[in-house]
Amino acid sequence: MFQQDKFFLSVWVSFTIMAEKKQVGLFFGSFNPIHVGHLIIANTVLQETELDQIWFVVSPQSPFKKQASLLAQAQRLDLVRTAIDKEDKLRATDVEFSMPKPSYTVDTLSYLSEKHGERYQFNLIMGSDNLVNFHKWKNYEQILDRHHIYAYERPGIEKSDFHNHKQVTIVNGPLLHISASMIRKYISKGKSVKFMVTSPVLHIIEKYNFYK
Repeated sequence: MFQQDKFFLSVWVSFTIMAEKKQVGLFFGSFNPIHVGHLIIANTVLQETELDQIWFVVSPQSPFKKQASLLAQAQRLDLVRTAIDKEDKLRATDVEFSMPKPSYTVDTLSYLSEKHGERYQFNLIMGSDNLVNFHKWKNYEQILDRHHIYAYERPGIEKSDFHNHKQVTIVNGPLLHISASMIRKYISKGKSVKFMVTSPVLHIIEKYNFYK
């Protein structure tokens, strides 16, 4: 009887630990710079899903390719942190900065799960256009087996087999035709990007003459 009690106690503890895990959505991107479109996507996914938090995973500077328009990784991270300041459910992470290059999503997921798996269950946030070529991602089967994907619907994208996958949830929400490349182009031409980025982010961009 004692052994049986120990077994049920072990099962209950394991279930309790799993139930207490926070559901985290990982939003990958260069965020060069982060803009209101990114923030609207994050907020919509939080409202429409069971996620507890969203982490912005800032992509590192590629050691093989230098782009004049790509801010240093530390500067882009700072802009993200500035944009989401005081938002309890949003955070920024530089986890990929110290990982081997090039960075693969499956490796980042494995690293985070190994380091924080007792507290968090990690999920992916991506545009639905990424589902079209998802079968080309490194170890995509492993990703689907261990993590859920929240795909933000984009218009005009042909549906793939992954749209109906049990591990994929399609999220519908507002769509803004704002891109980081558009913002950089506007700034380089001396045009205003007011309201395309948050006021604190705009202040930093103007203070340090980013993208000019």
